[in-house]
Amino acid sequence: MRFASILCCLLVSLSMSAQADWLDQLRKRAESLMATPSGTATAAALSDEEIVRGLKEALAQGSRQAIAQLGRPGGYLNNPSVRIPMPEDLQKVERLLRSLKQDKLADEFVATLNQAAEKAVPEAAAILGDSLAKMTLEDARGILQGPEDAATQYFRKSSAGQIRERFLPIVRQATEQAGVTAAYKRLMQRAGPYAQLMGGQATDLDGHVTDKAMDGLFKMIAEEERRIRKEPLARTSELLKKVFGAVVK
Repeated sequence: MRFASILCCLLVSLSMSAQADWLDQLRKRAESLMATPSGTATAAALSDEEIVRGLKEALAQGSRQAIAQLGRPGGYLNNPSVRIPMPEDLQKVERLLRSLKQDKLADEFVATLNQAAEKAVPEAAAILGDSLAKMTLEDARGILQGPEDAATQYFRKSSAGQIRERFLPIVRQATEQAGVTAAYKRLMQRAGPYAQLMGGQATDLDGHVTDKAMDGLFKMIAEEERRIRKEPLARTSELLKKVFGAVVK
């Protein structure tokens, strides 16, 4: 009730160098293999199939690790690189709350946003798995020959729409069950057209959380990819060791 009252007053007063990374190296390796006449490749040469399977396994490992890190308690909230802030349109409200010594309310609001994302992110596992299963040789070559963020672009293009559809109802349910965000959403409903004075993000809280949750997921997947290409110890299977070991020679 106190939070709703404060927000009512506020409403009235307001009028997410890698040039030699493993993808580039894989691309060069693939190009050299494709340029080798049939039957003349050495026994140590990697086949197209091995390169594609290695790429898929690397992306699968990266997505699993990212989801595991983000889906645990504090996965978003305690990670500054993916922590979800209040919507930009509400940051004036946050500053005013803190100036009024209402830090607890502001902290609870932000924590609820991040906890909603943590509940939603495991839903991405099956979707990303399907995306990898459907990856074709043409897709893989496009990734190998593309820019350094081509793998993340592939995931975004092939799965972002489905992930958003799965995240949004979970985020909505979580924010409607938490006291502070539930009170805020009820207030926005009662404010009707006046709520638009606070901006679009302020009235679509769940959309803001969902989009930021997805940004954080893809950011963490990209970090896992960089780790695999740079750190031999991160290659946890024989296939990864073979593919990436051969590539860096």
